[in-house]
Amino acid sequence: MAEQKESFTKYEIARIIGARALQIAMDAPVLLKMSQDELKAINYDAIKIAEKEFSEEVLPISISRPNPRRGKDKIGAIKEEKISDEELAEKEQEVEKEIVEEAKELGFVAPDEEEAASEAASETEEQ
Repeated sequence: MAEQKESFTKYEIARIIGARALQIAMDAPVLLKMSQDELKAINYDAIKIAEKEFSEEVLPISISRPNPRRGKDKIGAIKEEKISDEELAEKEQEVEKEIVEEAKELGFVAPDEEEAASEAASETEEQ
């Protein structure tokens, strides 16, 4: 079977070259046989040496790309509730009544303001 050349993203390439350049800068042995003239030509630059090693595919660095787990519950179809406009309006009224009742219990709405709040709710419903 023919081996498929591994392709890396630009971020992975940058990480590999950067990690190898750091190793070379910390006096790790160079994996390519390079003459003194070649090293002088690139001015003993660790990044250029790492790039050359990467392009020659001699680096023993691998990339692990974990795949996210997928459960059947996440893949399943999402069920939507179909609600008519009348049902939606009824639910809105119920929620507004609950809010007004909670406001009364907490003392935020005075008894005379209660009628004004219910009238405002009915006006928004009509619009």
